[in-house]
Amino acid sequence: MKKLLALTLAVAMILSLMSFTITASAADTVTIKVPAYDRGFEGWNVTDNFYTQWIQSEFGDPNGINVQYVAIGRSTEVADFSQMLAAGNAPDIIFHYDMPQAVAYLNEGAIQELNLEEMKTYAPTYYDMTIGMIEQFGYMDGSPYFFFAERPNTGYNWVTLIRQDWLDQVGAEAPTNINELNAVLLQWKEAGLGVLNHQLLMNNFTYSYGFWTPPVDDAEHALYLDLNIADLTTEASEKYLKNLNYQYNNGLIDSEFYLNTDSNATLADFLDGTAGTYSCYLASGSTIISSLLANFPDAKVSVLDPGALAAEESNHYGRAYYPYGMIMGINAAADEETRIATWKFLEWMLQDDNLFKLENGVEGDNYTLTADGLAVTNPDFAGDSVRSNNNNKDYWCLWIETAVYSDPDLTYMANLLNFAPAGYEYLIEDSYSYFVRDAALGETEALWTTSIESRNEYKADLNTLFQELYVQCAMAPEAEFDAVYAAACEEYLDAGYQEILDEKTILIGEEKYR
Repeated sequence: MKKLLALTLAVAMILSLMSFTITASAADTVTIKVPAYDRGFEGWNVTDNFYTQWIQSEFGDPNGINVQYVAIGRSTEVADFSQMLAAGNAPDIIFHYDMPQAVAYLNEGAIQELNLEEMKTYAPTYYDMTIGMIEQFGYMDGSPYFFFAERPNTGYNWVTLIRQDWLDQVGAEAPTNINELNAVLLQWKEAGLGVLNHQLLMNNFTYSYGFWTPPVDDAEHALYLDLNIADLTTEASEKYLKNLNYQYNNGLIDSEFYLNTDSNATLADFLDGTAGTYSCYLASGSTIISSLLANFPDAKVSVLDPGALAAEESNHYGRAYYPYGMIMGINAAADEETRIATWKFLEWMLQDDNLFKLENGVEGDNYTLTADGLAVTNPDFAGDSVRSNNNNKDYWCLWIETAVYSDPDLTYMANLLNFAPAGYEYLIEDSYSYFVRDAALGETEALWTTSIESRNEYKADLNTLFQELYVQCAMAPEAEFDAVYAAACEEYLDAGYQEILDEKTILIGEEKYR
């Protein structure tokens, strides 16, 4: 019996050692695939650059983890993710900025339920950062699926640039509502200048917010406002489209606006002088203004008051942000080993100076540090550690939406430096003043705690149909707008929108929304 016991213990020890060896060997070869937006920045390799190499050498190699970045086209991200998921080679993190699309990935079986204990074990700092948002927003039908990056209250780098020199040329004051903007556009037309930029409405629908008249009932907002389904039949949409129809018929927007299917098209129109406005996320590395000056050395730009794109009675009504940034889920195909490696990666970047380096680059090269700890970018640096045109945002957005310091005043100073090219800090100062002014006036779409089956069924077809119908409404003769719009609404409702409204009405009664 003693010999048998000794043999059994020996075998157990050997098996245990073999198990450890197998596990260690597997960890040595584990690969995690991390998504990063590809915005087409000239000369920038999204998947292989100083920072991806630094992450591999400092985190990946010591931990036996291969960190493989996967490029996701910013304007084609849904199609890219869908194709990769179908092919079985999608990143291990599935992300999106808007909840309806994140839920769509879940409904398609692309995302697995979160193991919160696993996250807490291997990424305790990251867990502490995101768990409150998970508990508030990350559950669907009683189970956790989504985790979130932080979104500090600093979302004022989304701006609409306007040609200030054109305003000066026609002697116009900066417009503050849509009627004043139209008057300016007429002056531009008479002076032989350009038009208002317009990008084809598709996939993400916030166009009507500036035409709602507050206050709006929460249930009404829940019924109609939906980032991924256009609210064509609302009074706000009718007002928006009637104004667009006026702009089209009076030559205030490009007669072929429907060809502007992405931001590259509208940027080209701004840079060549076809259009006098351009909306974008501004960053210190942006080349928009320098490119404009290369074509028009005397050009001046300012920030358009957001109210200029809204009806006067809306009082600057607009869409507000939720308190989270990137919405993320774990790929349903990721196994335990891959998940653990992913959590370790997310945890590592939050430690010490890692995130700060990803955000700011190398001290002495990319930036200098002031006595109070502010990283001041060197705009002329062009060495190996040069950051992407949006300051590496598409890498560190997995942790936070905008870089922050512990001191709010320092954060603001940093934003002046990081959100605008050198010499154009006034653009962010003006945008910040509008941001503060309108902080209490924004509304957010409802977040549903269960899947909306009719939305899943009709979303793609309705998005395609909406493009067709709204272009028809915009291009109809002014005298025929009412009839064209009424017919469009009827067709849209019959194509599935009425079923979505009916299902939402039931869910609203059951209080299955936030």
